[in-house]
Amino acid sequence: MPDACADTVGVEEEFLLVDTASRRTVMRADAVLARVRDTELTKFHAELAGTQVEAATGPCTSVAALGDALSHARSMLTDAARAEGLELLSRGTPLKASAQSVVSDGARFHRVLDMYAGVVEDYEASGCHVHVGVPDRETAVAVLNHVRPWLPTLLALAANSPDHGYASWRIVQQSRFPGSGVPPLFADARDYDAHVARMVTCGTLVDTAQTFWFVRLASRLPTVEFRMADAATEVEGSVLQAALSRALVHTADQDIRAGKEPPAIRDDVLAAAVWTASRYGVDGAGVDPWQECRVPATALLDRLLEHVTPALEERDELKLVHGLVSARV
Repeated sequence: MPDACADTVGVEEEFLLVDTASRRTVMRADAVLARVRDTELTKFHAELAGTQVEAATGPCTSVAALGDALSHARSMLTDAARAEGLELLSRGTPLKASAQSVVSDGARFHRVLDMYAGVVEDYEASGCHVHVGVPDRETAVAVLNHVRPWLPTLLALAANSPDHGYASWRIVQQSRFPGSGVPPLFADARDYDAHVARMVTCGTLVDTAQTFWFVRLASRLPTVEFRMADAATEVEGSVLQAALSRALVHTADQDIRAGKEPPAIRDDVLAAAVWTASRYGVDGAGVDPWQECRVPATALLDRLLEHVTPALEERDELKLVHGLVSARV
């Protein structure tokens, strides 16, 4: 039997760059990134949109250390943006979008533009991506199967792009990409790889490093990557997503070791739960994937917290998580 899931968690935060006068996003990522330097805690990256920058922490074993790394990265990027006369905005979508195509220069970025055309020309969606360490790919794929029902609730909790009547307009924009949403069930790692390769062959993905699922295997890291959360206004929102994501992975790992099968949840019901979470967030209705009906989103959140309580208690994070949830709900 492989080792238990690793105790590490890391976060990638995407930010928008906004002109302080017009309040519109601007293509100034290169200038801002030129003013920051990678550290032992954090690496900085360009994104598909030239109006965005990303900060990625290294693997952390405590959410306190993770929060420190995130705060330090935000401070560095904020100072760099201000030096360019810009504001760093942490939100799922811009308040005022750029008036031009936002796709950055670069061979791969232009391959994405060639494939998806108008879908990416104005795509300025910023997310909070959580990476949780896993011992091997077979365990990782089994974890994907077990966490599927909880992804809409994580999305509802993280909704931070209100527009057009939706709590998360970012998810509406993301749904334009093929395969976006909750991943299907996979038999094993070979099945996962075959699925991704098939979509590349069919011409809906640029390469095997690209998928649009809410949770996936990271292409370059031994992690499960959660991708449904909007960028959080404050660091605490990202810390909450990280703590809950890691707790879900460890709870899934325990269930897998106990021989429990993944929940038998219908794909169309999960799609309904995703849409409802993006529409109402955590303050309105949700869809119970097990009972296949509407319930208050807070009831699903309570069920999630109950599900991961042992994992949170093991790391002495239960009180922290309850406090962060209380501040959000």
